[in-house]
Amino acid sequence: MNRLFLHIRTKHRIGWPDILVTIIIIGALYAILDMGRGMVAPLSSTNQPAIHLNPVYLPYYAGQSLLRMFIAYALSLAFSLVYGRIAAYHKFAERIMIPALDILQSVPVLGFLSITVTAFLALFPGNLFGAECACIFAIFTSQAWNMTFSFYHSLTTMPSDLKEAADIYRLRPWERFVKLEVPFSMIGLVWNSMMSFGGAWFFLAASESITVLHKNIQLPGIGSYMFKAYLEGNVPAMLYSIATMIIVIVTVDQFVWRPIVAWSQKFKLDVNNSENGPTSWFLQLLRRSEWVQAVLRATFQPLGKLPERLKTAATEQPVRRPKRVLRIPRRASWIILALVVLFGLRYTAGAVHQVLQLGWAQILNAFQLGFYTFLRVIAATALGALWAVPVGVVIGLNSRLSRIAQPIVQVAASFPANMVFPFVTMLYVAWHFGLNIGSVPLMMLGTQWYILFNVIAGAMAIPSGLREAASILRLRSLAWWKTLILPAIFPNLITGMITASGGAWNASIVAEVTRWKSHTLSASGLGAYIVHATTDGNWSQITLGIAVMSIFVVIINRILWHPLYRLTETKYHLD
Repeated sequence: MNRLFLHIRTKHRIGWPDILVTIIIIGALYAILDMGRGMVAPLSSTNQPAIHLNPVYLPYYAGQSLLRMFIAYALSLAFSLVYGRIAAYHKFAERIMIPALDILQSVPVLGFLSITVTAFLALFPGNLFGAECACIFAIFTSQAWNMTFSFYHSLTTMPSDLKEAADIYRLRPWERFVKLEVPFSMIGLVWNSMMSFGGAWFFLAASESITVLHKNIQLPGIGSYMFKAYLEGNVPAMLYSIATMIIVIVTVDQFVWRPIVAWSQKFKLDVNNSENGPTSWFLQLLRRSEWVQAVLRATFQPLGKLPERLKTAATEQPVRRPKRVLRIPRRASWIILALVVLFGLRYTAGAVHQVLQLGWAQILNAFQLGFYTFLRVIAATALGALWAVPVGVVIGLNSRLSRIAQPIVQVAASFPANMVFPFVTMLYVAWHFGLNIGSVPLMMLGTQWYILFNVIAGAMAIPSGLREAASILRLRSLAWWKTLILPAIFPNLITGMITASGGAWNASIVAEVTRWKSHTLSASGLGAYIVHATTDGNWSQITLGIAVMSIFVVIINRILWHPLYRLTETKYHLD
């Protein structure tokens, strides 16, 4: 450490970038410590945090929400790296873990809350930290699945020549993970991290303002502020919260995501320097700071040298060596599987017993409500694709338009759509328009961005040679779409629609029940059923609602999405 600072002091003078970066980092650390103290306050029936609608509290509330979001993101990233790697390299585990992931991404956040709030409050009695943990866990469940799918898909599609080069270079499992797998997955992981982080804002109000088992706990945060303003019909407060959210989203984009996106371009396998690539003023500032660069060189320099080292290793004479493969003994695998099955059967039997006590009439009613929600999910996904596909193609094929539109799209995708719900509900109440149809546009507000982001990425990945060939052949209009565009973006489109479909099931929780002052609008659907059951604290109905939603998701994935995804791997695949 002394050598590090001596190198900085002797070789370079401390300039204004170092001073500015130091001020920013110290300010951020102080804010984290200050916000963290509020997460461990005492909590009781008479001592609960109060939410004030005075706009002077909004900076503090925004900071609290951001702290929860980044803690949840760190947990989601760790989960994605571990879960995705196990599923990618252990075929037996993959058969269980990937279907489980399909279900988990569609199980509603409110369903997790109804179970975890009581557990965390019992784990930390008399302390706000239990409710904070439940809120962070709920945000985690809205972020982790999309990132995990991205990392898993990157590992399963890794080129064989890179794997062979890693073997030649004798990379051990940990070195292989740090120097090959994570760098190769970096770009996809970054973009899906942005989507997951932005999507989590959608459920922030439900996560911070918890109503379960007739208990109402409102954690200090912009989500609780928005929810209270929503319930009281305070339009100025709602406008303040929207303005604050826009500022927060733009700030996070400038200081976090834009620098990471620009930095991640160094991990592209096809290195083509382009002036139209993403840039970041904050990343340039960090690169001009000598002490930041010294710290990065001392910690992350080996990661950046991977491409050249692998290329060098690939040209050397292969070295024969015995392969060391870490395998779990077959007997241990069966023992672990048996324990997992017994553990699952124990709780499944209890859940089935609870559900059967409701009677077959209510069980059949839940399936009927699930069918209504299924129709809304299909409608929201199809309508979202109807506009997102042409817009995404136009943005992806025009590099100049892409540089302008991508930041706007990122901000729009990160903005929590349920902040618009009160204004839409006002119109529904004024026009006497019900939620049976009106919930579809509300679900679209939170799901259509997944399709748009994936279509943009697919259009940008179309090789220039194919575009030039289409121009030479003078493909126009319908033939251009049918022959070039749709086959090229088909894998990305299906991935986006799968994610959007899962998000639509999750969004049904907040889209099928809306309130405005004394008016409550409710649709006939599974989302509204789960909301009412959670508010009443009816565990049997909560279990039934989540089970029915999981059954619908599994059936749809097996009948519709999985065959389409296999089609992308066999027929519509650019290699």
